Amino acid sequence: MNLLLLAAETAQAASSGQVERIATAFGVDWAHLLAQVASFLIVCFILYRFAYRPVLKMLEVRRQQIAQGLANAEQIKAELAKTEAQRQEVMAQANAEANKFIEEARATASRLEEQETQKAIAAAEKVVAKAREAAAQDYARMLAELKKEVGRLVVEATTKVVGKVLTPEDQRRLAEETVNELKS
Repeated sequence: MNLLLLAAETAQAASSGQVERIATAFGVDWAHLLAQVASFLIVCFILYRFAYRPVLKMLEVRRQQIAQGLANAEQIKAELAKTEAQRQEVMAQANAEANKFIEEARATASRLEEQETQKAIAAAEKVVAKAREAAAQDYARMLAELKKEVGRLVVEATTKVVGKVLTPEDQRRLAEETVNELKS
């Protein structure tokens, strides 16, 4: 529309002599110029209406999609950071629980070791006591055998020295006397 006004003003100015001379010098035909201006304006209107406006709408839609994608990316980053923080927290808790279980296991193992040590000591003491008892019994048995053997040897030696055969009653009495002397 500005162009039409400009064309009208130009037409008025053209009526003035100087513009008219310049226009004829350059070969301007006003009727053709106005037709070309009208034609140009119609092409501009059609391009604006059917080409430029849809392209602008498409660009706006794309701009909104990009903005939404960036917003979604930021939201995803925030969610990822939150998830990572939760994962770290869970890992820390699991680590703490694992350390707690390890300490409990160590304490239990120490307690069991102490109990087993006590059992082993008790078993060893029983074995030592049984061994001492067996040794004492063996000693008593050997001592009884020794006394019997000494009694027999005394009787035999006495028989050889005295030169007479002792009766079983004499042998028994002599063995008892020898044993009594050995005890004291």
